[in-house]
Amino acid sequence: MRHRLKGQGNFDRLYRQGRRLHGSAMMLRWLDSHPDEPGSSWRCGVVISAKVHKRAVQRNRLRRLLHAHLIRSLDPAPLPCSHWLLLSLKPGSAERPREVLLGECSHLLQQAGLLP
Repeated sequence: MRHRLKGQGNFDRLYRQGRRLHGSAMMLRWLDSHPDEPGSSWRCGVVISAKVHKRAVQRNRLRRLLHAHLIRSLDPAPLPCSHWLLLSLKPGSAERPREVLLGECSHLLQQAGLLP
């Protein structure tokens, strides 16, 4: 849980000031965090609305899937500076295969310059 982004103020700041990349199933927002932020080199939040899937169980599975993918992708290679990330799934993305979702997530991270 050390990579979990917490606090409504942090989410509001990401929505206002964060840079964005759109994919067909999700949107990535990222922002440089405060330089005095303790802990890891990145923190992430995953937003999945009821428009994506009406069952909370399914939304939580998707959230856990994306968090695990980010940990596998970003932990081995530390980022040069601290970042806050926010992944938002779009309606209809729950029906896509998980390989497609994870591939799009990796593609957006590469476009943002967060993956080599």
